[in-house]
Amino acid sequence: MAEALLSVRDLRVNFQITPAGAWPWTAKKDLKAVGGVSFDLYPGETLGVVGESGCGKSTLARAILNLIPASSGEIVWLGKTLTGGSTRDWHAVRRDIQMIFQDPLASLDPRMTVARIIGEPLKVHRPELSADEVMQRVRAMMKKVGLRDEMINRYPHEFSGGQCQRIGIARALILEPKLIICDEPVSALDVSIQAQIINLLKSLQQEMGLALIFIAHDLAVVKHISDRILVMYLGREMELAEKSMLYAKPSHPYTRALLSAIPVPDPALERKKEVRLLQGDIPSPINPPSGCVFRTRCPEAQTRCAQEVPVWRTLDNGTRCACHFAG
Repeated sequence: MAEALLSVRDLRVNFQITPAGAWPWTAKKDLKAVGGVSFDLYPGETLGVVGESGCGKSTLARAILNLIPASSGEIVWLGKTLTGGSTRDWHAVRRDIQMIFQDPLASLDPRMTVARIIGEPLKVHRPELSADEVMQRVRAMMKKVGLRDEMINRYPHEFSGGQCQRIGIARALILEPKLIICDEPVSALDVSIQAQIINLLKSLQQEMGLALIFIAHDLAVVKHISDRILVMYLGREMELAEKSMLYAKPSHPYTRALLSAIPVPDPALERKKEVRLLQGDIPSPINPPSGCVFRTRCPEAQTRCAQEVPVWRTLDNGTRCACHFAG
């Protein structure tokens, strides 16, 4: 097997916050946004990261890029440990790791034209390029993502959501990176536009040899683009499996609940489908449940689940799962 492009080991992100309504002198509490996530990502691979809103997916993405400092753990890029590295170390890596954000319009500067938005990373990371060379690369990238040449001097407010996301994709790809982190890039778009953007990312991945981390809260979306899928809940890893195995035989109760919520286009099959509704709300990350964090909503929870934190186990089918009774 090829060497891992990115290795994340026991990554944790905690925030010190003051509880709402507390006095100014009240002691701050730890909000555990990411609680020990580990995975490897290989060249050309797509890792889907799914879970409900607030489970730490976006925090994980930003911690990998050091946009949010990790509290502990290790991030290894091409064999080099970046955790605790200098600003210069991270600056060099950011040419190879780029990000596509959730809100396409909010991620673009409204005062800048398309040419300036897409060309800005070249001015930061490739200052030796002339203005003409930058413009040539911008026009070539616009064509690659499906933007017409006459759009080059327009502003973001003149475009639809799908077109704004194409601009964001062009900006992320202009440096020819090795890894793109897609932070829910289609959640703000119409369903038909979602399919277009996903197909665009897949074709660009094949053409440029990209690795992708594709974050979403919908398992139906990541199914069409991912090779492996990581399921998160309350900042913790629940399951990591090959796509075909996860959809055919999910090992964790939380994964089974997420899969049962996917609508089936056939009305007859939809009526027969077993829906595993989760009871209650997600617990507070400031005061997570003891033992397994999912136990308060798990239909299969037992006494042991409140007493012991489940450890990562690799099952016979190759799936990694954090459940006492999986397999």
